[in-house]
Amino acid sequence: MSAESASPRASAHAVTAAFLGWTLDAFDFFVVVFLLDVLAHEFGVTKAAMVATLTVTLALRPIGAFVFGLLADRYGRRRPLMANIIFFSVVELLCGFAPNYSVFLALRALYGIGMGGEWGVGASLAMEHASPRWRGIFSGFLQSGYSVGYLLAALASWIILPHLGWRAMFWIGGAPALLALYVRSSVPESEAWRRHRTTSLGQVLRALAGHGPRFAFLVTLMTFMMFLSHGTQDLYPDFLKSEHGMTAGAVARVAVFYNLGAIIGAIAFGQFSQRMGRRGSMLTAFGLSLLAIPLWAGGGSLLTLTIGACLLQMGVQGAWGIVPAHLNELAPDRARGLVPGFAYQLGVLIAAPGNSLQFALRDRVGYAWALAGFEIVVILTLVGLVSLSAEQHGRSFLESEDREGFQ
Repeated sequence: MSAESASPRASAHAVTAAFLGWTLDAFDFFVVVFLLDVLAHEFGVTKAAMVATLTVTLALRPIGAFVFGLLADRYGRRRPLMANIIFFSVVELLCGFAPNYSVFLALRALYGIGMGGEWGVGASLAMEHASPRWRGIFSGFLQSGYSVGYLLAALASWIILPHLGWRAMFWIGGAPALLALYVRSSVPESEAWRRHRTTSLGQVLRALAGHGPRFAFLVTLMTFMMFLSHGTQDLYPDFLKSEHGMTAGAVARVAVFYNLGAIIGAIAFGQFSQRMGRRGSMLTAFGLSLLAIPLWAGGGSLLTLTIGACLLQMGVQGAWGIVPAHLNELAPDRARGLVPGFAYQLGVLIAAPGNSLQFALRDRVGYAWALAGFEIVVILTLVGLVSLSAEQHGRSFLESEDREGFQ
């Protein structure tokens, strides 16, 4: 059964598994975003030290992307995905038992390895199962899992934290391990992988090396996409608390609303990309984000800040909703499990200091301008990068690269 003619049921299972994996992975990451003050007090460290744990998590993600992506191209998508899900779930569970800052920091580093492996393997599995004519909307649905995870973390901080404490926030993060059973029982292996499977890890690495210039470009693109995503999300709850005096509950409610906007944006722009092309849709999403910045960073009331955040995340995650399809279409067949995720996570590594940079800029230009000025530069850079990028919208994953004219 081919990827282009795969049964709707098989496609649905593959996309659902990838979506749930990314949702639960994002939940486990964003839990910390809502606990910066609580954990700083608990461990007796500064808030800047807790922000550094976010940076460490982001910085270690390329290791997971490389290891699990390499295994996915050699041994298939399903088994590495299951191993990855179990790994990051166990580490997240252990974070809830951390007795001090040093142990917590080490666990967040290990978690970064697990988080880094999930996206690339899950995205390749989902995109290879999806029909080309549905690839855009499935791409948006898959990527919206990131915002769903953020939304769930916000709800957990609103509902669970006041009653059960911060440790319970991490303990429930161990539940995703059960997803591995679903992948094992319901998700078929990728036919595209079967057709292009390699006989050694060296073949995968040679495929990567053979597309070096394009890979370098994808890493650059992903670096600025990470500045866009994490630069508009990670410190925003703290900005609302510090600059506008919002309570944790109010911040959580705002986060729920802007993540709903993000989910709508990811799915809508993913679908738009089927008609407008990947690049045209991303440029449109960047335009929406740019227009929303004054309300997002400079709004003077809860209503204007919420509207601005919703519109901004609709554009930010709208652009991101196109990324799974776009990167998989640009990846070489023999390294599709490795290239999209490794480029994605190397971008994370390079962009990892972004949170700390924004936090430092806050003391020089104020929190609002630190966020807004940083993102204006990022968006304008992305407009230039995407305008210059290649596109292979709708290419078959079953045909060989030579027949597709891959460059």
